[in-house]
Amino acid sequence: MKFQGDFVWHDHPDTDEVFLVTKGEMEIEFRDRLVMVSAGEMFVIPKGVEHCTRANQECQVMLIEPRGVVNTGESASELTAPNDVWI
Repeated sequence: MKFQGDFVWHDHPDTDEVFLVTKGEMEIEFRDRLVMVSAGEMFVIPKGVEHCTRANQECQVMLIEPRGVVNTGESASELTAPNDVWI
């Protein structure tokens, strides 16, 4: 996926979420720290951990998670994407 800007605070209570950055860089903010992930790096967010992602410039990532996971967890917002749409 490609994204730029701030996302919403959310968690995924039943699954880990894996980000593999293929181009650019992104920030993953947790309540107690900030992690930078650059092209060629991967980061795993453990299930149930609240987080917020952002990218100052367009960032391309491969997002690895089970089918059916809602991108905003239980935090519905205007950024909630349709689920199970394959492109």
